[in-house]
Amino acid sequence: MDMTEQMQALATEKAAILQGDAQRIAKQHADGKCTARERAAKLFDAGSFVETDVLRKDSHVVCGVGTINGQAVYCFAQDYASMGGAMTQEQAKKILKTLNLAKVTGTPVVALLDSAGVKITEGAAALPAYAEIFAAMARLSGVCPLIACVMGPCRGLATMMTQVCDIAIQVKKNGEIALHTALVMNDEKGKEKTAQQLFGAETMEKQGAVALTAESEEEAAALIAALVDMLPACNMEDAPLVEADDLNRLLVCENANDVSSLMADIADNHQVIELYKTYGSAMRVALCRVGGRTAGLVATDYEKDQGRLTADDCKKAARFVRLCDCYHLPVISLVNTDGLTVPCACQQGNLMRGAADLIYAYAEATTPKLAIITGNAVGAAYVAMGGKNMADMSYAWPTAMIAPLTKETAVQTLDGEKLSAGESREELEEKYALSCGALFAAQEGMVDDVIEPKESRKYLIAAMELLATKHDVNLPKKHGNLPL
Repeated sequence: MDMTEQMQALATEKAAILQGDAQRIAKQHADGKCTARERAAKLFDAGSFVETDVLRKDSHVVCGVGTINGQAVYCFAQDYASMGGAMTQEQAKKILKTLNLAKVTGTPVVALLDSAGVKITEGAAALPAYAEIFAAMARLSGVCPLIACVMGPCRGLATMMTQVCDIAIQVKKNGEIALHTALVMNDEKGKEKTAQQLFGAETMEKQGAVALTAESEEEAAALIAALVDMLPACNMEDAPLVEADDLNRLLVCENANDVSSLMADIADNHQVIELYKTYGSAMRVALCRVGGRTAGLVATDYEKDQGRLTADDCKKAARFVRLCDCYHLPVISLVNTDGLTVPCACQQGNLMRGAADLIYAYAEATTPKLAIITGNAVGAAYVAMGGKNMADMSYAWPTAMIAPLTKETAVQTLDGEKLSAGESREELEEKYALSCGALFAAQEGMVDDVIEPKESRKYLIAAMELLATKHDVNLPKKHGNLPL
């Protein structure tokens, strides 16, 4: 064949690949799912996505690079309409090439997961492929943001890809994350449960396996775009600084117990992206902008068991603080908690490890750390989140209390004789709270200042500006030994 004939044959071959199998695509649409290329078209700026290795056979994955709101992003999207998106050695090679390009260019990566699992005919030969992908993703972690979105089945070893990414999203209708792939299982009472009940988005979010859930693929794409806008391209760059709302805006919410309103009030334009909403409910974490800068909000929820922290609460916050530290995002802690929960004896070890994770994450983080003690800061919660040795700048509202014990426990433990003598429990508790109050904390150097609640946002913006050039490093080492 001459050159013209070769080009025509090549164009025909490429067109057939891009067009895909009509029957399989129809089945994908009937299931309420888009194809891999349709998903890329919706996610990226119009006309910006450039696919790589289009002609590579037996890969069942679409890889390439494009822009999302002008930011370059690499992507690999498993193609369920091509052999169920089965993982093969060829798929692994395409994914590894994408991850390597992201590493050398300092570019975020989005993984769109929709696969029936390993290609059976490859057998054990596919296992090293997974190992190589996990190794590459682990090395890329903390270098470039990794975002995974589960849009269909994600089973067996593939589920680990959701866990090594920075943020995982799951689409409610079709997304399934199943380490073990039984479609229907019985619970302890013998009642049948569907695959969605066992492996669906609501279940996985409650267990902390995904950070966000989406009602549809369109909503998932919007969430990915919002996250890309919030995060820097890599750890060598700063997150985008954008025009903020009024830098001098006063807070409307001055209720320390209304943490949802307080978080929104602190954020620019009242917009936050809350992660892990139903996992560890006494702790709230969210990405937002404050004064135009991306920041991480970590807030205890006093309405959930007086903000007492469980192991899940601690692990949730620790994971989030480490994410912020990876990309030098300031961490703002809003502290109002009666400390750690009181577990049954068999769970004490689990709580200890969780609390140690939290303290370790804050202590290791070198990103700017700010804290406002809005209510109670009891015991380990103050040490981890609001202590002057942890936070660069720490403030307290006038009604705050910093103490080793709650006032109820302290009076019961320390003032037993006075109670027996008939002294008022309420008066003793009030006296104890006053002795551990905000003024005392400021006088002892435990906080930098006592501030009016309505001015909290102004103080945070000023502190973030002051700490924008903070440069702190840990001692030379491979890594610390996180108490997992």
